[in-house]
Amino acid sequence: MAKVKLLIDTDIIIDALKGIKPAKELIRNREIDLYCSIQTKKELLSKVGLTDSERKRIKSFFEELKVLKIDEAIIQKFHMLIALYGERPGVLADYVIAATAWAKNLPLLTRNKKHFKQIKEIKLSPTY
Repeated sequence: MAKVKLLIDTDIIIDALKGIKPAKELIRNREIDLYCSIQTKKELLSKVGLTDSERKRIKSFFEELKVLKIDEAIIQKFHMLIALYGERPGVLADYVIAATAWAKNLPLLTRNKKHFKQIKEIKLSPTY
């Protein structure tokens, strides 16, 4: 049986790092291939005030995921999202994540459904 593939948003990783049970179980589930955008990695590692131990823990967490770098397909989808939905403050990072989901044909798992629900080109996965 093929594994389920999911792109996880930053909030899901934060939940797992905080020890929230459904998020931790998701990360441990060997039936699911988990991906994240390089944007998510950037958001977490550039957080102001991280201690060395927090930064180390985050970096080690990313070893469990497949981090997708921005490629030409993602750039094209990103520009299409701007053309379709407009460029507003605070949405560009979400567009990078949405463009990644769209370009790689991965459902997006996020608790921030309001950030993505208007984007018809991606599929949102049910939250745990």
